[in-house]
Amino acid sequence: MAPHSVHAHYDGKQILLDEPMELPVGRRLLVTLLDATDEEADHYSLAAAGLAAAYGTSEPEYSEADLRP
Repeated sequence: MAPHSVHAHYDGKQILLDEPMELPVGRRLLVTLLDATDEEADHYSLAAAGLAAAYGTSEPEYSEADLRP
């Protein structure tokens, strides 16, 4: 399984995933704590970083002729 992010929350006792997901026993997880007041800004920053990585400086420029209907 490739690394990816899923939303979760803490209910006071345990961390619960907000989306159903099959996880094998022993699967390693990385938990990132977000400040509730900055959560939206964090999501935008994460999205911007992902887009920057996907469309880096080596990405070719596409013209309108390259697009398919």
